[in-house]
Amino acid sequence: MPILTSLPPSLFAGFGLGFSLILAIGAQNAFVLRQGLRRQHLFWVCLCCAVSDALLIAAGVLGFGSLAQVFPWFESVMRFGGAAFLLWYGARSLMAAWRGGETLQAGQDGGERPLLPVLTTVLALTWLNPHVYLDTVVLLGSISAQYADPLVFGLGAILASFTFFFSLGYGASLLAPIFARPRAWQVLDVIIGLTMWAIALKLILM
Repeated sequence: MPILTSLPPSLFAGFGLGFSLILAIGAQNAFVLRQGLRRQHLFWVCLCCAVSDALLIAAGVLGFGSLAQVFPWFESVMRFGGAAFLLWYGARSLMAAWRGGETLQAGQDGGERPLLPVLTTVLALTWLNPHVYLDTVVLLGSISAQYADPLVFGLGAILASFTFFFSLGYGASLLAPIFARPRAWQVLDVIIGLTMWAIALKLILM
């Protein structure tokens, strides 16, 4: 406890806000959850998400939150590009649910996708989502300026990202007995597909 009380308040503030912003189920989180259940390339997926967040948070804290103002077209390109990708990925998940029988055992080795396509997908889900920029670069960047130690605030938010993604990915294995049933995988694919489409629709209507 003495160690905790000696840490800067900015660190806890950054950790708390950063954790709350990524807690909601979204496209990125749903993908991490699915990879956690399959136990495929899990470390690299979690690391990729956490490092991406760290880069975006650092950009915001260091004062690059005005990118959209410098390049007015940036927001529209990211918004519609992200929506198109989410529509495609949502359709892919719904088709998988319709077919069924796809890697039904959590952690099953058969049918494992190569690492590169998996990382490409998670990078697209991260960097093509305009909400990521709003939450990390703009929101966290602007709030960090209100603290005496903005870099410490940013460090807290980065720690929250690493904590969340690795907890979500590796904690998903606790649900393995449920997803040993084919129907559970189909339900998950439906939820993921509808989540992707809902986010895409929200981006289009912004």
